[in-house]
Amino acid sequence: MPSNKPSSYLRFLNLIDVLDRINPGKKLDNIEEGLLNKIVLSYQANESTLVGDLISLADLGSQATLHGRLKNLSAMGYIKMVANDDGRKKEVLPTQLALKRYEEISKCLERAVKAN
Repeated sequence: MPSNKPSSYLRFLNLIDVLDRINPGKKLDNIEEGLLNKIVLSYQANESTLVGDLISLADLGSQATLHGRLKNLSAMGYIKMVANDDGRKKEVLPTQLALKRYEEISKCLERAVKAN
């Protein structure tokens, strides 16, 4: 009988599920994850991300939906919005909580790969 050892990706998904169960109030939906991914990637590349840039991402949802999800991310403590000098535009930055989330996800990925 062949061994049904789960692939690295399946082990990774299981580890992510455990992370979500440990932090039940901080579970993100797909739209929030997509927004947070874009915010953190821009931050890591030292690029500025404005609220207007994010709410124009039609592939993730309508402007109203995206604006609501940005509010959710802010309320959960994953992002902060900082007004620019003249106050007309807001830059979106990840918080330490968001960066810690990605560190934990990275650890899950490393553990899943090492289990091979």
